[in-house]
Amino acid sequence: MQAVGSLPAVALLERAARAVALPSPPELVVIADYGSSEGHNSLVPMAAGISALRKRVGNERAIFVFHTDLPGNDFTALFKTLENYPDSYLRNDPAVFAAAVGRSYFEQILPASSVTLGWSAWAIQWLSRVPCAIPDQVQIAYSHDAAACSAFAEQAAEDWRRFLAMRSCELRPGARLVVLTMAIDDSGDFGYRPVVDALYGTLVDMVDRGLIRQEEFRRMVIPTVGRTRAQFTEPFAKTGNFSNLSLENFELFHGEDRIWIQFEASGDAHAFGSQWAVFCRASVFPTLATSLDEVPGDTRLAKFMDQLEAGTAARLSAAPVRMTIPLAQMTLVKAIAEKYVARDPDQSV
Repeated sequence: MQAVGSLPAVALLERAARAVALPSPPELVVIADYGSSEGHNSLVPMAAGISALRKRVGNERAIFVFHTDLPGNDFTALFKTLENYPDSYLRNDPAVFAAAVGRSYFEQILPASSVTLGWSAWAIQWLSRVPCAIPDQVQIAYSHDAAACSAFAEQAAEDWRRFLAMRSCELRPGARLVVLTMAIDDSGDFGYRPVVDALYGTLVDMVDRGLIRQEEFRRMVIPTVGRTRAQFTEPFAKTGNFSNLSLENFELFHGEDRIWIQFEASGDAHAFGSQWAVFCRASVFPTLATSLDEVPGDTRLAKFMDQLEAGTAARLSAAPVRMTIPLAQMTLVKAIAEKYVARDPDQSV
């Protein structure tokens, strides 16, 4: 689902690669992939960006790709993907080099003014921290608690500004960063409501059956947010730029629910529920599991994951429905000082 959802933004990345101001040789051409996870969803956008840059810099010039994620990310899986996957951008381009950095994107990750082209997909919806407990939900979008909603909104605004400021440090003058992330659409919808209901209902049932403790359940929060159009654009509202960045090509749209399309073709409700539950297990179950009390020799973690997946799948299978998937995509452009301006937009600065 994430790979399909990223496809519209890949076209933005290709456009960005054709427009960025290029560093003069022998300076490196650097692409940064912010929030790479295990790398599968990075292969298509990285290949697209490299291909567009190759038309400008030729086949001999080195391009360096930095994949970044939190220190706990499975970087072994990332490098295996880059090495072994048939569609890896490393397979047919000996002048492309890859590396990884384990650091939060709420900090500066790469040297100042070093990044030529940036990409971040399905990442910045994650907050830097959980601002408070959510008394009536695990996903703030469906909470009715005013204090919790306010705290999450403030944290989301602070994190967005922090992300922008750190990327501005790293981007070269004239560089571009394409961002794709979860959003709230113009009708106020975060989406995924049936999935959230199934997940939350399963957790309530697990408490009732004594599989998790009430205290553990109270601590469980998915620290992701969807931002509105106004929240994305707010830092740029007064002057048109923020921290030397301007916002281009901003768009809110609804992503494709590939799981629903498969269900329409097959009529297999069990597969529908199972696929969404597997997606949740990979994306948010580990975060929820951190709220479990640690007990020496305890095997509850595996049981928790299995029971939560099974319950979520069963609820979704009972009433399959198309998910609303609000997304935002945009291009961030680092200002070019007058001395960096090239006569030809495809000319190196």
